[in-house]
Amino acid sequence: MRTSTPALVNPTVLTWARQESGYPPEPVAKRLNVKPERLLAWERGDLKPTVRQAQDLAKFYRRPFGVFFLPQPPALPPLAAEYRRLPGVRPGVESPEFRLALRVMSQRREVALELSEELGVGVEDFNFTAHLSESTTAVGARLREALGITADEQLGWTSDWQAWRRWREAVETAGVLVFQFPKVSLAQARGVTLFKFPLPAIGINSKESSPGARSFTLLHELTHLALAVGNEERTALGETRDDAGWLEVERFAEEAASAALIPSEMLSSILQKMEVPPDAWDISLMRSLAGKFNITPLAMATRLRTAGGLSWAGYNRCKFEWNQYLDTLPKRKGFALPVDKTLGRSGRPFVQLVLEALDMNRITAVQASHYLDLRFEHFDKLRNELRIELIRPAGAFDDGE
Repeated sequence: MRTSTPALVNPTVLTWARQESGYPPEPVAKRLNVKPERLLAWERGDLKPTVRQAQDLAKFYRRPFGVFFLPQPPALPPLAAEYRRLPGVRPGVESPEFRLALRVMSQRREVALELSEELGVGVEDFNFTAHLSESTTAVGARLREALGITADEQLGWTSDWQAWRRWREAVETAGVLVFQFPKVSLAQARGVTLFKFPLPAIGINSKESSPGARSFTLLHELTHLALAVGNEERTALGETRDDAGWLEVERFAEEAASAALIPSEMLSSILQKMEVPPDAWDISLMRSLAGKFNITPLAMATRLRTAGGLSWAGYNRCKFEWNQYLDTLPKRKGFALPVDKTLGRSGRPFVQLVLEALDMNRITAVQASHYLDLRFEHFDKLRNELRIELIRPAGAFDDGE
């Protein structure tokens, strides 16, 4: 009878890998089809997993198999020392899904910096600053100007997918990596920003209900990034504001984002034609107006409230009605093709950088597949998709889900 070969792993590293991934013992044991007591025995060193079991653990934790054989756990900075504070997320106890999303974002950023240096590609410095003492309307206007989106261009967009793609492209051109992350609940995070320079990174939750919502979240996160550059914000680990103080920062970012998406001149021109009193807005009218800017009704309501065109009572009513409407929508079905998923999650600048490094023999095909989380057999289609997108309008394929 053949016996399984035990893996001579370091039990301390096994414990570190599980805890660093944010998992309690039970779901890990269930995934490996063993009892929690056996998993804990591996971590104490009383028993050894088989080689196959250790490989399954590495895959589940998304860690290299070889890390289990190190003499001690790797010294890594806390994730909360990299990302901005998020309402309702306690630093150090993030969900396993969110911890993975943060790790992937951070790793991609490091790869982008390494490949840029290797290829001699310059990295754009993001130097836009914002201060809480400023008017949110003024910050939004300056942010929009820095991104180079004109009113004529925005009014020419034919879909909210095209709008999302163009806003994302503008932010990436300004020196910010934009990723999308899956499998994280919207209640935990709609977006997140890594306060790391150069080449900071913004992550957008691909569960967002619409591309218009992603556009708003992107500009919201960009405002937080500008506040960090202006020394108004710190990472989650270093942020000391109480909940009330932090709510004011969040509101500032919301209002500045809506001002960037909807310039004062465009808004005034349209409102003069509509002549709707501040308390007369309903969700139907709000959706109609939001459609002109390819954003969500809630983002539109935020902008109207800031501009004085909507009362707080009207805003809260629209917010309630919009959330009710979202609850009636069926869950999205189907799935993204591998190439579309890679483009949506990694972003075109990162994908192009990896492909260029591969073409110049600076990295191997195995490394490129790992960086893009894409099988090498799909690379020809990936290249073709990048070429086609240069000559066709954006469509509903930049999903990342």
